[in-house]
Amino acid sequence: MNENKSALDRVYAANGPQELGDAYAQWAADYDRETIALGYCLPFVIAGWVARYVARGAGPLLDAGCGTGLSGPFLRALGYDRLEGLDYSHEMLELAAGRNAYDELKHAELGKALPWAVGHFAAFLSTGVFTAGHAPASSLEELARITQPGGHAIFTVRDMLIEDGGFADIFRQLEEAGRWRKLEESEPFRAFVLAEPDVKVKAFVFEIR
Repeated sequence: MNENKSALDRVYAANGPQELGDAYAQWAADYDRETIALGYCLPFVIAGWVARYVARGAGPLLDAGCGTGLSGPFLRALGYDRLEGLDYSHEMLELAAGRNAYDELKHAELGKALPWAVGHFAAFLSTGVFTAGHAPASSLEELARITQPGGHAIFTVRDMLIEDGGFADIFRQLEEAGRWRKLEESEPFRAFVLAEPDVKVKAFVFEIR
């Protein structure tokens, strides 16, 4: 457990994309085993929101910040057969590729321009990415750009960052610009079932306009 805590600490304490990438590179080989031992549930529970809002066959889905691809096989099992993923960590992407659940995986950094055309995806999902030291709130503008009108944005945000991390401002800006409308905002819930009881997130669903 101390080693797991140390790995989490390195990730949360990363100062910028390079340090974050290095932290995940060091952790990649043990990431699945250690996070599951801590009760990390977000890659699995997000499938419930996807199934609630996104019809099978609607079009390709993007797993933004897919990591080792934990969500992919479960989305496939639910009938979503067009999955793509992005992550900043090459090491994590290599592990995600081994799950044989994604049609395409790309190395990309959230917060910067993404390598897809306007409206390419029917929806994007993202879990555990909008948390301390990770992708900025501004990432949502580009993710909205590459999601088609009528499509969905489905993601979690660490509760303490919704105001302090600028997410509430981005939500409002995109809504006032007519680029999306909010469909659902969950109550805060634990990201880890067994450990880190203070790490809570909210799930959000927006419809792209």
